[in-house]
Amino acid sequence: MARMPSAERRRQLVEAAIRAMTRDGVAKTTTRSICAEAGVSLSVFHYCFDSKQALLEAAIETITGNYVARVMSAVEPGATLRETVRGALQTYWDHVTAHPGEHMLTYDLTQYALREPGFEHLARAQYEQYVASAAALVEQVRGVRGLEPRVPVEVIARYLAAAIDGLTLQFLVLGDERAAADHLDLTADQLVGLIEG
Repeated sequence: MARMPSAERRRQLVEAAIRAMTRDGVAKTTTRSICAEAGVSLSVFHYCFDSKQALLEAAIETITGNYVARVMSAVEPGATLRETVRGALQTYWDHVTAHPGEHMLTYDLTQYALREPGFEHLARAQYEQYVASAAALVEQVRGVRGLEPRVPVEVIARYLAAAIDGLTLQFLVLGDERAAADHLDLTADQLVGLIEG
């Protein structure tokens, strides 16, 4: 096995965990199956992570961080605030429709963490990260447009995180792309109202 820095090994294991959990579900994915997916020994896992809990936390951070980076890199000042907001929402949504399994995994991770004793804090951390990510996005949109929201950013961020979470789950269940587009339009309109007043 080639020597690799521990940060790179951690990244390799997290990516393998995401693939394995997306395919098999969180409850059925073991540290052994993650190691097999990554092509490393179990001792490498124990060198990189103290527990499966630590790996799940890293997976949640990685998934959410990837979404946020993708959306924030796409925030461009449109002709209007509405176009700017709708474009950012569409960037996220394009990932939902292209990778539904990864988005299903986020709900599986939440349910697993809530049901598994000692893992409950992971679900809270996951949703706190969603809100923090939404706040960063609102701040970036606000900065790009040079606006001061009439509603506190924290309130807008909690609304945005809840709206996107619900819309994503509804789409994963129903698969209705037209309804999803309509809801994204409505969410964009509501965000503009909260930001512009």
